This record gives sequence, structure tokens and C-alpha cells, in this order.
Amino acid sequence: MKRKTTRNRRHDRQSVLEVRVMSPRIAWFGFLSFAGKLAKLACVIAALGGIGWGIWQGVRKAFYQNPDFRLQVIDLNTNPVIDESGVAAATGIDLNACPSLFDIDVENVRQKLQSLPAITEAKVERHLPGTLAVRIIPRVPKAWISCPDAGFSDVRRTGAMLVDHLGIPYPCPETQSASAASLPIIVLPASAGHPIIVGKKIRHPELAHCFLLLDSARAADPEAVQWIESIRQVNEWSLELLTRQGTSAIFSLGDHARQMESLRAALDHSGEKGYVISTINLIPKYNIPITLSHEASPPKAIPVSATADAAGDDETRRARDLSNLLNRN
Repeated sequence: MKRKTTRNRRHDRQSVLEVRVMSPRIAWFGFLSFAGKLAKLACVIAALGGIGWGIWQGVRKAFYQNPDFRLQVIDLNTNPVIDESGVAAATGIDLNACPSLFDIDVENVRQKLQSLPAITEAKVERHLPGTLAVRIIPRVPKAWISCPDAGFSDVRRTGAMLVDHLGIPYPCPETQSASAASLPIIVLPASAGHPIIVGKKIRHPELAHCFLLLDSARAADPEAVQWIESIRQVNEWSLELLTRQGTSAIFSLGDHARQMESLRAALDHSGEKGYVISTINLIPKYNIPITLSHEASPPKAIPVSATADAAGDDETRRARDLSNLLNRN
């Protein structure tokens, strides 16, 4: 049987002493080595910078300084609010300097155009060799805004206040004044809680009521804007629509379809008979109060329920005929 023995093994540890010798000569050679590496790096950077500068100069000569890429045309879509010279003026483009197309910041031009109150959206692109393509979506006016107490008294002229279907007011551009000349006027009172601010939606509740009546008029007659002069809210429960002939029609805040039908029937009938209605209150469904107008005499109130005793009077007869017509409707 093999005999087992136990041995103590010791591992010798060796201590290593590292000695670095430094002398001025060795330090000098180290500095020269570092400086050489630094010089090589500087040469590489200089070479890359020179190449980049050369490429930039080539790009400038090929594009920025190339006369073929000078701005030659502002291609603007047809619109009623701004023309090519207006685009240049609004965005700071000097047409006399004939700038390079690449010197024009198209995003900056787009933002400046879109900030104009009469424009809802703008898109600007470079089209080589020399065209700046501009596409805008103008605001479509719905009516004029008149608010004398707030300083908006002028209407139907350049610079007067228009409002679109979203209720956003903006000054009428010169190029849009002719096409907007036939639009009706919405008269609003001044309100500290609902000020009229260019480019900001009008929150005045009376504007919403007037819009509803104007929409009903257009639904009943697509040419309503041609015969409506103005709309305003008279009090908490009624609106006044004034026609171009001078007829003042009173509406409630609702039930506009029925009232507009009665107004159209009354205007058509009076037009056929050759007389003018001065006032008509359309809120009642029956026995509607009407005032007739004549050039030779001031307006005279005629009750709709005129009796046969006054049948010989022309105004009474006309009022009676109109009453019968409206009562049938």
C-alpha cells in the first residue's frame, strides 16, 4: 500500500523594481516626438481644410455665383390676395439685386408668407435653374366687419376689415377689394371681453348669430350676398337684416329657414307689384307687421290684418295682398 505524505509547498515571490531614468536629453527627445505627431496632425487638418475650402469655392462658383441660377421668375399661383411683387416685398427679396436661388431661405420665405393675415397656408420651393415656386391658400372672405366703437368703421375698401368663415378677421388686400365689394356687412358692438384682433378668431357671440342668418340666406338664395346690405343683432332675441333696397327685416335668433322663405316671398311679390317694403318683422308666423315705402311720402305702417273698409287705399290693398301671400306660406 502506497504511503501518503503531506508536503508544504511554498511559492516564492519575486519583487520587481522598475526604475525610470529621466534626464534633460531624454525629456527633449520626448518633446520632439510629441511635437512631430502634433505637426503631422496639423498638416492633416490643414489639408482637409484646404480640400473643404476648395470644394466650397467650387460649389459657390457652380451654384451661388452661377448666373444661370439667379432668381429669374417667381412662379405664384393665381390668387386674389397677393401678387409676385407683393411676395418679394413681404419676404424681403430684392428683385433688383437678382439674388441666387440658393441664397434665398425658402423656409424663412414660407414662414413670412404664412404669417400674413390674408393667407392661411404657404409652400415655397426652388425649381432650378431660376424659378422660385410659391403656392399659397388665401382666406376666402365671408363678410365685411364694421365696429365703429372699436375703430373699424370703413367697409368695402382696401384695408377695411374682412372676416372668413372661421371668424378670423384680416385687412382687405388691394387685389381682393373688387371681388369682395358685393359681400354683406356684419355690424358688431365693441366688446372688451371679445376684442377684434387681426388674425385671431372673433369670439363675439353676436358674430355667430349673424353668421347663422347669413348662412340661411345663402341656403335659400345663392345670390343672397348681392341683395343683403348688412346684418346686426338688435337685442338679445332678434337680428336685423338690411337689404340693398333699404328694407329692414327683423329675424329671431332661430327658425331662420321659415323666416327667410317669408322674406323672399314678400320681396318677390313687392318687386312684381312695383313697390318697396320699408320694414318687415318676420318673427310672428301670422299677421306679420309690414311698413311700405314710397318716394312721395314717408314710410307708413300698415297692419297686416287690413280690413275691407280700407280696400280702396293702395297701401292697404298692397299690404292685404302681401298678408294673404305670407299667411298662405
